[in-house]
Amino acid sequence: MPASPAEPGVPGDPGDPGDPGVEVSVVVPAYQEAEVLPRLVERLRPVLDAAGLAGYEVLVVDDGSTDATPAVLARLRRSWPQLRVVRLRTNAGHQAALSAGLARARGRRGVVTMDADLQDPPEVLPLLLEAGRGADVVYAVRADRSVDPLLKRATAALFYGLLRRLGGTGPAQAGDFRWTSREVVDTVLRLPEQHRVLRLVVPELGFPAAEVTYARGARAAGRTRYPLRRMLRLSLDAITGSSTAPLRLATLFGLGGALVSALLLLYALGSWAFGSTTPGWTSTVVAVTVTGTLQLLCLGVLGEYVGRLHVAAQGRPAYLVARDSLDDERDDRPVG
Repeated sequence: MPASPAEPGVPGDPGDPGDPGVEVSVVVPAYQEAEVLPRLVERLRPVLDAAGLAGYEVLVVDDGSTDATPAVLARLRRSWPQLRVVRLRTNAGHQAALSAGLARARGRRGVVTMDADLQDPPEVLPLLLEAGRGADVVYAVRADRSVDPLLKRATAALFYGLLRRLGGTGPAQAGDFRWTSREVVDTVLRLPEQHRVLRLVVPELGFPAAEVTYARGARAAGRTRYPLRRMLRLSLDAITGSSTAPLRLATLFGLGGALVSALLLLYALGSWAFGSTTPGWTSTVVAVTVTGTLQLLCLGVLGEYVGRLHVAAQGRPAYLVARDSLDDERDDRPVG
């Protein structure tokens, strides 16, 4: 199949927006979620069946899982025709899996994105869909995170607070559980950047938005797919992908380092002029350490941006689709 016009350079993405038989798509990225998927289907299917939709699809993006996730999804599809599976060739990451789902979602009215671990309760979907009748974006905001460990709550508060200070426009405590209209989805897919952090990209588009609050649930099974390492990587991608403030901060550090160096130079000259001696090597070590630290920090910040420019110049897709169950269904249809 030809590549999607919305995603140049991403082979295998037909991009079939606005299917008249699908009113709403629900996109669920999944990585190593064999334990939790049956429970997700058990709770999600009755909610969607009772939502009064003209048609829906649940598009699970298997992000290169190496456990029993593909087999579990194949089994679940046999009893739920609306379940659709897109499998990526490798583990591309949560945000890339979400982008892959948006690129293939056919909902003519819009798309709901949510996680598979049931910390995003499926029972909130009717509230999102109802609020979506008057807004292009509806954020599901975590009003209660008491089930999360204290460390995760503290780091999340720090992350969202930092983003807001750097110019982020999205609501605090809103992750990737949201409703987006068809117009928003198409706009996101037309953006040239490959490695999108959608929780930052969507608010910056400026579409009319609403909020729905909910209590975050406990993970239904398995362990978190967002350990500290992945959270740090997401934070770096989010900050460097949405703001140039760290570059300005590096400039301020450089100016501050120059000021400190000038003061130390004046102090040394003054000591020499008045014939007083400055004891020891401590001040020298401190000055060299502070200056070197500031330089390395500024180089690190610049390196993050240069790295993003390098990735953009390569033009490699953020993900590659190995298989879409919808394509299998189309191939099985009789000709004529």
